[in-house]
Amino acid sequence: MDLDDAYDNQSHVPDAADYPPRWAAEAEAYRKRLGAANRARLGLMYGHGTRQVMDLFTPVGRRDGLAIFVHGGYWRRFGRGDFSHFADGLVLQHWAVAMPSYDLCPRARISDIMRQVASAVAAVARELPDLPIRLVGHSAGGQLVARMLAPGVLPEEVGARIERVMPISPVSDLRPLLRTSINDDLQLEAEEAAAESPVLMDPPRTPVSVWVGGDELPAFLDQARWLAEAWGAEHVVEDGKHHFNVIDGLLDPESRMIRTLLA
Repeated sequence: MDLDDAYDNQSHVPDAADYPPRWAAEAEAYRKRLGAANRARLGLMYGHGTRQVMDLFTPVGRRDGLAIFVHGGYWRRFGRGDFSHFADGLVLQHWAVAMPSYDLCPRARISDIMRQVASAVAAVARELPDLPIRLVGHSAGGQLVARMLAPGVLPEEVGARIERVMPISPVSDLRPLLRTSINDDLQLEAEEAAAESPVLMDPPRTPVSVWVGGDELPAFLDQARWLAEAWGAEHVVEDGKHHFNVIDGLLDPESRMIRTLLA
């Protein structure tokens, strides 16, 4: 089996190259709109590196909770500024939404990125105390939010506030990536690949909804199913969605994805 091809969404999704520039443009417009309304706090530092920053978007009126969205890109691409508009569905449901960036491979290892995301979650949880928390992440971000549920990753008082986690199209078992060219940048070795694989963690007590598009590559359908089975988690396969448009539900405050995340 050609694992490079099995994990290559870019080559298999029609018009895949159109998504990143469209995301970036819509994200910039969203930041400008919420910034003009004094509802966007941009570039909040949570660590010492130049990419260890996050944006925070807040709703009008009350705040019912805090959601944290972690972007994907195979741990090698993108940042908080590419996905800002995907906060809108949650913001319209009166949730504050934080979006962290993190250092990218090969400059950082996946284990380093995991610790950075944990620092971001803890920092914004301190910024908005007492609110319930939801974590949602896409692709590599799905792996990262799932890892937040491992004992000791987050401060106990922060972990206790997390009421649901939604890994969307996650890479839940990193071991197949050892045999791909992606690993030229990830620089994973067998021990780290296993340690950072949510599918090998003990099932968490926190409710988890694993989401994946019905039109995704078989490898990603497998990755989602493996995690749901290992954790006894809810498993949603959304018909007609591929790896890039599967997150569109985050735009709509009344979508099944938003309703599930906030259940």
